[in-house]
Formats: sequence, C-alpha cells, structure tokens
Amino acid sequence: MGWRVGVDSGGTFTDVCLFEEETGRLEVWKVSSTPADPSDGIVAGVVEGMRNVETGFDSISFLGHGTTVSTNALIQSAGAPTGLVTTEGFRDLLEIRRQKRPDLYDLHAEKPTVLVDREYRLGVPERVLHTGDIEQPLDVEAVRAVARKLRAENLKSVAICFLYSFLRSDHEEAAARVFEEEFPEAFVSISSRIAPEFREFERLSTTVINSYLGPVMQTYVRRLVSRLDALGIRQEPRMTQSNGGVIRPEEAAQFPARTLLSGPSTGVVAAQAIAGMTGIGNLITFDMGGTSSDVALLTDGKCRLVSESIVHGHPLKVPMLDIHTVGAGGGSVAYVDSGGLLKVGPRSAGAFPGPACYNNGNEEPTVTDANVLLQTLNPEYLLNGRMKIDQELSSAAVARVAAALGMDVLDAAEGILEIVTVNMAKAIRVISVQRGYDPRDYTLVAFGGAGPVHAVRLAEHLGITQVLIPLTPGILCALGLLMTDLRTDFATTSLRILDDGATEAVGAIYAGLEQSGAAWLDDNNIPASRRQFRRTADVRYVGQNYEIAVPVPNGPISPQSLEAVREAFFQAHKQLYGYIADEGEVQMVTFRLEVTGEVDKVQFKPQPFSGEDSSAARVGSRKVWDSESCSFVEAQLYERKSLKAGNVVAGPAIVDQMDTTTVIPNGWSARVDEFLNLILRVA
Repeated sequence: MGWRVGVDSGGTFTDVCLFEEETGRLEVWKVSSTPADPSDGIVAGVVEGMRNVETGFDSISFLGHGTTVSTNALIQSAGAPTGLVTTEGFRDLLEIRRQKRPDLYDLHAEKPTVLVDREYRLGVPERVLHTGDIEQPLDVEAVRAVARKLRAENLKSVAICFLYSFLRSDHEEAAARVFEEEFPEAFVSISSRIAPEFREFERLSTTVINSYLGPVMQTYVRRLVSRLDALGIRQEPRMTQSNGGVIRPEEAAQFPARTLLSGPSTGVVAAQAIAGMTGIGNLITFDMGGTSSDVALLTDGKCRLVSESIVHGHPLKVPMLDIHTVGAGGGSVAYVDSGGLLKVGPRSAGAFPGPACYNNGNEEPTVTDANVLLQTLNPEYLLNGRMKIDQELSSAAVARVAAALGMDVLDAAEGILEIVTVNMAKAIRVISVQRGYDPRDYTLVAFGGAGPVHAVRLAEHLGITQVLIPLTPGILCALGLLMTDLRTDFATTSLRILDDGATEAVGAIYAGLEQSGAAWLDDNNIPASRRQFRRTADVRYVGQNYEIAVPVPNGPISPQSLEAVREAFFQAHKQLYGYIADEGEVQMVTFRLEVTGEVDKVQFKPQPFSGEDSSAARVGSRKVWDSESCSFVEAQLYERKSLKAGNVVAGPAIVDQMDTTTVIPNGWSARVDEFLNLILRVA
C-alpha cells in the first residue's frame, strides 16, 4: 500500500493527483509548466505534492505520466533531422501526399512542412508485390551506401518504408539490420513495426513522424526517469498513449507517435470511469485548459477508438481515442483582425508570459482576462491564493480591443467569451451532429482548469440541459492516469470478402495477433487472470474507399461470428451515412486487436447523503457578470471541499476549489451526487 501519483504536463500548468490506497485520501496540486524542459515542472510538482501530504518518495507505489513533449515537437517543427529510405522511385510520396489541397475552397491554404528534406529522401532497389511475392530482392549494398551517406550528413534518425511491407516485412527488417551495422547511433523506425497497414502515404507519414520524434522523446524519457530515480522513487513510471492506456517509458521512447494525444486521452478515461460510477452513459467530454479545448463523445459509457487521424496536418495511423481539439483555452489571445472583427485563438499566451493578469509582461487580452474582468474568476488570486493576479491589467488589456472595436470594455469581455464559446460548440458539433448524434441527448462533462467556468454557457449554446462537474475537474487528466490500464494495439491488413469462406483465414489472422498480444503481456508480467483481448475489424463495401470499425466477437471464428460482424457494419453504416446497401458485397480490410493488462486502479466509494442544505459551504459573495442581463449580479460563493452529498446550490453562485471555478448562473442549480460530482441542471 502507498500513494498512487498521476502527473499531467500541460501547456500552462502541470497537474498532480495523489491517491492514498489504504485510506482513499485524494489530494491535488498544480505548478506552472516548464516548456523548455517539461521534466522540471514534473519533478517540481511531484516534490511539492508529496511534501503537501507529508510523506516520502519511497511511499509512491505507482507513478503515471501524461506528456505533450511529442505533440509540441511536431507542432513546433522541433523534431530531429531525419532521413527516409524508400522503394526506388517513391521518395517523393511524402511530399506529393494525396495530391489534395488541405481545404478544397481555400486557394491560399498551406500544406504542412515536409518533415524530411528531399536530399535526405533516398530510394533503394527492391519490390514486393500486392500479393506479398518478391518481384525484386532488396539490394543490400545499396542500403549500405545509403546508410553511410545519411550518417555522413549527421542526421539523428531514419525512417524505412517500402511498398507492401505490411504484407512482407523481410526487406525492411534486412535494411534495419544494415543500419544497425553502419549507423548504430541513429534512431530507426520501420513501417512494418510502426503501422503494418495498407494506404501507402499514411503508413509512410506515420513512420516518418515516429522517427522525427524519436530522439526528442528518447532524450526526454531518459532525463525524466533519471531525475525520478534520483528522488528515490522506486517504481518505474508509466506513460500514457493516445489510446488511453499506459506503457513503459522505453516503449514510449521507441514509439513516440503513439503518445501524440497522451495528455487529453486520460481525461476521457476518467470520464468513462465516471460514466460507470454514475450510470450516465451518454456523455460529451469538454476539457478546456490553458491553450486548447479537447472534446469527445461517449455513447453507452465508451469513447470511440479511431485508427487514423490528422495531427497538425500530418496523417497518423495509430489507434487513438476519438478526441477533437480546437485552439480555445484560458490563454487564447483575443485580437481584432484586418477586417475589424473580434477573433479569439488559436494563438495562446501559454504558461509564460500567460494572461495579462499574471503580470509577466503580456499586454494582449486572453479568455482568462475576460473572466477576471467579469469576475467569473476570482479577481485577486488563483489556486486558492497561491497565485496572485491583477484585475487592472486584465481591464487594460481588454480595453485595447474594446477601443479598436468602439465598444464598452465589459461588452468586449462578454464578446470574447461568446466567441470562444462558439468555437468550442463547433468542435462538439464535429463529434456529434456531423456523425448522427444529437448533443441534447448527452450530459456535458466539464473539466480542465477552465472547463467548469464555461460549461453552462457552452451547454446553453448547444441545448444541453445537464452538466456534470467531477470532484477534481482541474486535474482530471492526472486522475485518469490512476484509472487506466496497461494497453497496446496490434493490427494487420488483409482484404477478405465477408462470407463463410473467410472463416478459416480470419481465425488464423486473429490467432496470430493474439499470440503477439500474449507475448507483450508476458513482457509486462501481467497474469492470465488480468488479461483482456478485444477484437475489431475495419469493414467496407467492396469499392468503397473508407472503412468503419466494428466489433468482432471473441472465441473461435465461425460463420455466426462473421454474420455478427456484417450486422454491426450495417448498423454503423446507417448511423454514419443514413442507408444500407443490402445487395452490396462486404469486405474486411484491417484486423485489429486491443490488448489490455488490468492493473490496480483508483476506486471511489459512494458517500452518505447529508441533506440539501449547503449553507455550511458558503464562504461569502461577490458581484459576477450575468450574460443574460448584461449586468453584475450578487453571486453566493461556496467552497467545493465543504459541499456534501445531497447538497443543493442555486444560481447565481460560484463554487471555488484549488484547481478550478464552477460558474452556476441564474436559472441553474447544482446538486452534489453520492460520488461528490456536481450535477448542474436548469432550475
């Protein structure tokens, strides 16, 4: 027994969640992030958090970590100098892409930066056919010459991607062995290990991204592990993947492409746990931090897993939770564009200098400054008094925008909040309305440092009538690290017509994937009783160009299980496209296996109800801007940690806690449920 620690390193703050296994005690902590070296903020957060609970580092039984290192390196084009080895004649595929503009109707849209300069993209003689047969053997000496050339250019990493290597990896494996001999210091990725699936450009892009980020992640992981070890933390840290599971640090260093949504994924994991506790299965998660807002749709308590996404303009074929991100956070900067219109984001003031009220030299208004001016946030301090702020600086910053617009300063602040709300509502419509789901049928789960501040305003915009604020919303991603399991995914592409004749072949494919999964679980010392396998397949009508992921029943593959796949595909196709082609021939394309090793996780016990009276938690009042009347109204202030199960808080009210502020406007009320979540409803 000991303390389980989750650390989420964000763009503005590094969040720390500490859970004592024996007593169920939960403590949270925040420190400013350190973008120059994120491990500084992580170590500082762990040190201060453990000091706060007055115990030593040897009492830590688990340490989980969500990181934005790989994400930031990709966004900022700060990866390692990388070379690319491809089948001869295909070195320009990385730049040709799909021959499509990023936006069909934007003639000025810019394509993302190509991660490998053309002079470092080299082809070698080899050719595997679409059948898996070898038409031209690999020219090993040509690979050797390429390895020597790339080493002479002082590159740090190399990506190897040959045609149809997902069917036959012999040539890529042989090329990797040559690089081990000729260029041993290089970080090498081969596509048959990174993304063994069809669609050549996407597989190439994913492999290049992995190599581009590899040296950066390796350096970061080694430094972090060394610093944690120096503190006396005996437990090896676990790092979050984009699929919501955790892996060992050496795996994160080897496969950094899997960590690009490391931070936001665990917030969704925590929301899934909340769905299980409360019985509220249909949820829309709204995670608003300092630089962005991340949203996801949970139906029947589960978030959809996607196998392909676009990250900063680059296609990525790795399993990840279906999370949509928009540049709308507390630090998003408000400005007047060349047409005289007020805009908010995606540019952010970040951790430093941060919003104007932080008094670090920024004079541009941010969303946080608008909230401080309108007093939906405490106008004097944040983090329960640990962080002093200056409302006058917020007022001066917003006034600059107001003057350019010819508006009153308070109206300008209201306009900033309304625009950022519209931006976030658009993101939610992408994951709901555009996929056939009505957001009014869902409960909005708001978290992140700024989520509860904006939750009701956003809910009203979308017609949502119920909002859930978790017990520790500002650090929910850190808490999610203590609620997740070890997890990885395996996949292979093999086109199969979905009929009874495919039974044996499909069974053999899943048997091979499960063998790989069992070996991975063995490496992580997971006992048989704590192993789970979940099958899915990407399915389409023959002739379609895009697939839909559907579940595949466990157990022996039979005609009945394949018929279940067919029916699941029909239902999913109708949900997404509105019709079923009854006579269309159905094809299984990519076979996937989700492998989970269950570990001990944080569990919350229901609390006894204490009645509706919340007066014991009331700590005062202050004037707060009411967007309905466009005036200040008297709002009662409540301390979150003093609210008990069953308590009711009527708006207008503010619920304060160290990690966030919950705004309950006039016409809404909040009830504390048995797990101490706030359930906000229209009064």
